[in-house]
Amino acid sequence: MDRFDIIVVGAGMAGASLAARLGGRATVLVIEAEDRPGYHATGRSAAFWTESYGGPRVQPLTAASGRELHALGMLTPRSALTLGRAGEEAEVERFARTYAELGVDVDVLDRAGIEARVPGLRSGWTAGVLEPSTCDIDVAGLHQHYLAAARRNGVDVWCRAGLRAAERTQTGWTLTLTDGRTVSCAILVNAAGAWADPVARLAGVHALGIAPFRRTVAQLAVGRPVPADLPLVLDLGETFYFKPEHGRLWLSPHDETPSQPCDAAPEELDVALAIDRFEKVVDWPVERVEHRWAGLRAFAPDRLPVYGFDPADPAFFWFAGQGGFGIQTAPAAAELGARLLLGDAGGDLDPAPYAPDRFVTA
Repeated sequence: MDRFDIIVVGAGMAGASLAARLGGRATVLVIEAEDRPGYHATGRSAAFWTESYGGPRVQPLTAASGRELHALGMLTPRSALTLGRAGEEAEVERFARTYAELGVDVDVLDRAGIEARVPGLRSGWTAGVLEPSTCDIDVAGLHQHYLAAARRNGVDVWCRAGLRAAERTQTGWTLTLTDGRTVSCAILVNAAGAWADPVARLAGVHALGIAPFRRTVAQLAVGRPVPADLPLVLDLGETFYFKPEHGRLWLSPHDETPSQPCDAAPEELDVALAIDRFEKVVDWPVERVEHRWAGLRAFAPDRLPVYGFDPADPAFFWFAGQGGFGIQTAPAAAELGARLLLGDAGGDLDPAPYAPDRFVTA
């Protein structure tokens, strides 16, 4: 039976990035139930990096990740524009102030300013916040970078090898995989995304309430040229976002529909809702829906990620609950996770806000 220091469940962005940091410093195996890594959330991302996404307590992870993402050549300048309706001017100002105090570059724009950046803007949208630092992410390139780095550093990645059973032993874990193999390790890392709570239950660890939600995206052909420099456009109420992509438009209704862990599929109603909301923002005629897809994003109850050893079992490590911001925070999260796993007290990020023991009640 093969034995490893650490076995990571899940080969999406979370598991791959963490394994890349751990490789060479521990013996590591990544197990993945699907035929290929990144089949679920990683392969279905809308692919942007923006510091306001995920909220103020996620922003430190996003900012810290930006440096590495730029250095790797994974970011392309885009900018983001968060729109406010008439009567929301004070909320626009608060939004801008919140992120400016965190060091984010933001500009408050009036109607003329937002109209100049979003041609065909309908009436009723009166102000907005521009984030010039926002970029598109090469998600596939980043994922492959981490997988390649992990393998170079001696990490094994096994696909079609889901977790069937986990037995706690005196020295860690004995795992039975869906391909029939049995392996053991000292530490089991739960980087299973939407399956994080089921993996915990399988290991006899108390689930944290990490819940999956479906997010829908549609690719549209519209009856006017899509400006290549169009910002990522969102609204304060989080009811839509859209961005250009190779001459087409990617649009989401910003939906969060509770779901069981599954291979998510888009619902026609969600696509129709997205188009209805889009048509209330700009006067661009929608000619056809060319492609649609859905993915799952998993949130802990407080909507912050969970990084750290389980408070009741020091051989079980949580690396989950990364919602829709797991890709844009991947470098910093992986560095923090590896530091915690290896007992390294250094680093600039405070792990306390993300520790699983925050869910322990007296």
